[in-house]
Amino acid sequence: MEDISARTGAAAAPHEVGQFAENPLEQALQYVTERHWDVLPGAWIESDSGAARCSCADSACDAPGAHPLRRDWATQATGSASEARRLWSHHPRAGILLPTGRTFDVLDVSEAAGCLALARMERIGVAPGPVSATPLGRMQFFVLPGGAAKAPGVLRRFGWSPAGLGLVPRGEGGWVVAPPTRMGHRGAAQWARRPTPLNRWLPDAEELLAPLGYACGQTSQAQTSQAGRAGAAGRTARAGQDLR
Repeated sequence: MEDISARTGAAAAPHEVGQFAENPLEQALQYVTERHWDVLPGAWIESDSGAARCSCADSACDAPGAHPLRRDWATQATGSASEARRLWSHHPRAGILLPTGRTFDVLDVSEAAGCLALARMERIGVAPGPVSATPLGRMQFFVLPGGAAKAPGVLRRFGWSPAGLGLVPRGEGGWVVAPPTRMGHRGAAQWARRPTPLNRWLPDAEELLAPLGYACGQTSQAQTSQAGRAGAAGRTARAGQDLR
C-alpha cells in the first residue's frame, strides 16, 4: 500500500509514537505510555507454504490478523504497561488492537473520502487528531470519547443522511487495528497522521464531521456517477451488438 503519510503531508519527528518499534510489545508499550491508550493483543499473520493465513487457524477468517484473540476481549484490554508485557509474553507475535469508546472514538471513512477531508481540513484550518489507514482502503479519524454516539445526529443537522455516506462511527464495544499491525496479505495498517505531542488533545467529533461529511458525500456522488456512466456504456455496447 502507498505511504499515505507522505501523500497527505505528515512528517516524522523524533520520539513520535508513529515511529514504529522493533516488535509488537514495544509498539504496544509506546501506545500505553506515551498516549495512555488501552491496548489489546490480536491475531497475527502466519505464513503457510508462502500464503498468509490468520493465527486463528480458521481458513474462512474474514479479518486475518485484525481481530481479538478471545471473545471476552473487552476484559483483556489494558492501559497498564506491566499487564501489556504479561499479555504479549504469551503471544509475542500478536497484533495490536486499540479498543474504542475508552480514551477515544473513531470516525471511519473510505480512503478517498479521508484524503479529501484532510485536504479540506487544512484549507479551512481544522486540526485533526491522529488518523490511521488500513490496506482495506479505510481511514480512521481519532476523536474524543462520545463522538461515535453524537455523529448521526450531527450529520443529520448538517443535512446529510448517515446511512448514505459510508461514514462508520466506532465507539464503545469496538476496536481498530493499530499500526503497524499486518492485515492479511494486503499489507499493514499505517498512520496517515501520526500521534505527536501536537495532537495529544483529540478534537471533538463535531469539529471534523462537517469536512468528513462533505468529503463522503462528494466521493459517494462520484462513485454513483461513475457507476452510471459504466452502466450506460454497457447498455450502449449491448445495443450495438443487437443491431448487428
